[in-house]
Amino acid sequence: VQLVESGGGLVQPGGSLRLSCAASGFTFSSYVMSWYRQAPGKERELVASIGSAGGSTNYADSVKGRFTISRDNAKNTVYLQMNSLKPEDTAVYYCKAVSRRIGVLYEYWGQGTQVTVSS
Repeated sequence: VQLVESGGGLVQPGGSLRLSCAASGFTFSSYVMSWYRQAPGKERELVASIGSAGGSTNYADSVKGRFTISRDNAKNTVYLQMNSLKPEDTAVYYCKAVSRRIGVLYEYWGQGTQVTVSS
């Protein structure tokens, strides 16, 4: 099982980035996918999640209207489009895959990608 994030980097305030998370080793289309982030000295927090078929999404209040989560089940990839970035968006961003079957929770994490918003 692998989740590999990419697309992070340094961007100026007001700029945009698109993160990708490529999945392998499991049935991607059966999993709810989420993006989390963790800033230095802070707890990891949920940024956005998307249902297995892509029909339902959920966002943290802090990113509503600026970030968009999407997925392509044919490519086993989930995306996070981040617009109007702010310095407080600076964090390591992680993707997570979750599925529950017959009472068993399956959960996988990527290694993270750094996003730095600074002038």
